[in-house]
Amino acid sequence: MVREWVKEKCHLEDRVKDLRKNYTQGELLESSLPESPFGLFHTWFTQASESEAIKEPNAMVLSTQDGDRVDSRIVLLKGLEDSSFLFYSNYESHKGKQLLANDHCTLLFPWVHLERQIIIRGRATKQTEEKSAKYFSSRPRASQLGAWASEQSDPINSREDLQKQLDEIGTKFMDSEVTKPLHWGGYVVHPYEIEFWQGRESRLHDRILYTKIGDSWQTQRLQP
Repeated sequence: MVREWVKEKCHLEDRVKDLRKNYTQGELLESSLPESPFGLFHTWFTQASESEAIKEPNAMVLSTQDGDRVDSRIVLLKGLEDSSFLFYSNYESHKGKQLLANDHCTLLFPWVHLERQIIIRGRATKQTEEKSAKYFSSRPRASQLGAWASEQSDPINSREDLQKQLDEIGTKFMDSEVTKPLHWGGYVVHPYEIEFWQGRESRLHDRILYTKIGDSWQTQRLQP
């Protein structure tokens, strides 16, 4: 058993070591940059949305900090609000507690098939209850019930126990609309840095960093 595991491990290491790809799809030059990063974000997001290879262009990696530890997970972008980025979650989850203690966070859009990524650094605030409730009412009923049933990030003994919680919530709201739970709502990430990365040949990638200075944005090319 151990011998087979070691053999497979060596095979995997060789396979990973030999993975290599040249990036040739695009370029990102200063002459084509808009003054605001949101114009470029809109262009890139539209292209990602039109790509058949990217199934969920709004999937983004959210990184938060818990003391001296960093956590990351995928969440879905659900809107651009006043030049900020919006997603929804359980406020009592790990990410919710971490954002309460430290509102600085990072969003990453990994559009690998386009040889692009966007990194957004900002501070998160809760969306208003009114706006969160309006969005919650537009969700499928099954998703609404799931928001009540799951005590996100808490341990549970089995899948059957989770299904039991969902069944109980379904019974509770059997003859009524599902209202938004107080522990669920939106987060608005207000960016102060947005970095655009475009893969290039010979690993000399294009990296353009937008930094917010007052009410305007400053651009700077970074070495790859």
